[in-house]
Amino acid sequence: MPDRKPINDAMEHMSNIEGYPTDVDLKKLPKPLKYFGYFFIGFFSISILFIIIAKLILQ
Repeated sequence: MPDRKPINDAMEHMSNIEGYPTDVDLKKLPKPLKYFGYFFIGFFSISILFIIIAKLILQ
């Protein structure tokens, strides 16, 4: 979003001070952080599938 226009000067000033990320490239994350993200997403996906299957079997 490099062509993002602030609403007013105060918003631009706050954005510069607080350091809002403007361009985030998720492929450039460190490997441990990527693997943690993959594990986290995979764990919750498998957990949800397991819960759905358990609910269907134990009805």
